[in-house]
Amino acid sequence: MLQLFTHSVCLQHDPGPGHAESPARLRAVLEALDQDRFATVDRVEAPRATREQLLRVHTQAHVDRILAITPESDTVRLDEDTLMSPASAEAGLRAAGAVVAAVDAVMAGHATRAFCAVRPPGHHATPDAAMGFCLFNNIAVGAAHALTAHGLKRVAIADFDVHHGNGTQDIFQREPRVLFISSHQWPLYPGTGSADEQGMGNVINAPLSPGEGSYEFRALWSDALLPRLHAFKPQLLLVSAGFDAHQRDPLANLELQSEDYAWITERLVDLAQAHAGGRLVSTLEGGYDLSALAASASAHVSALMD
Repeated sequence: MLQLFTHSVCLQHDPGPGHAESPARLRAVLEALDQDRFATVDRVEAPRATREQLLRVHTQAHVDRILAITPESDTVRLDEDTLMSPASAEAGLRAAGAVVAAVDAVMAGHATRAFCAVRPPGHHATPDAAMGFCLFNNIAVGAAHALTAHGLKRVAIADFDVHHGNGTQDIFQREPRVLFISSHQWPLYPGTGSADEQGMGNVINAPLSPGEGSYEFRALWSDALLPRLHAFKPQLLLVSAGFDAHQRDPLANLELQSEDYAWITERLVDLAQAHAGGRLVSTLEGGYDLSALAASASAHVSALMD
């Protein structure tokens, strides 16, 4: 069974007019998943992450700062790209809490796989800073919960967002129980993710050059990244599902199609079946062309169902 975790407050996080990470992104995803072929997906309201869960990967100063920002109107700018509106702190709690609840669900056997349709995204948030549209590192909060609350020894994070998940890497680069694997365009924001960034051997960065597309993406995962994941034999597979490597996306220069997201998802599902009892939790990261995002998320979730 596939469970879908989301919350209406994630639509109320509003960085302001013209911002790429707009509420329309999540609305497009939810509308795409409101079709008959997704009728069997179990919808679950995302809970808030607790302070304890956030503090496993973030400093107290960072958590306190984000939760203290509750503007009555307008927005507060954290950096050039990252803003908070009145509902943003609550949305951040629900986005991180969705991944924690999804991990609990698959570990308890209530679901085999889960997709967290939430925002703000998370993989750029570092232990002590919000950045790149991200407040809390949702996937990292979920991974740390799997290690601490469920006692897992091998958790893998596969990140195919077009931007490197610098925050996730920063959090886990000295944690051998977590394998972080990322394909991404390079050079591109945030300027990290070169192949020589390897952590303790538990970080695998596989840059793609601007203009590369389906062939290069599939070859990279088939020849280099999936074998590393299989060798690690994860007990739980987490996915940072960014759809901004699509050729229509305005913030990058790769040439993927929605079918490529179905392809990689099918292989990640097979990997989870082989090593993790099928347990896979995916969470929404980037994707900024609304039609491409809707089509790609639909392809991803369809493959999770199958």
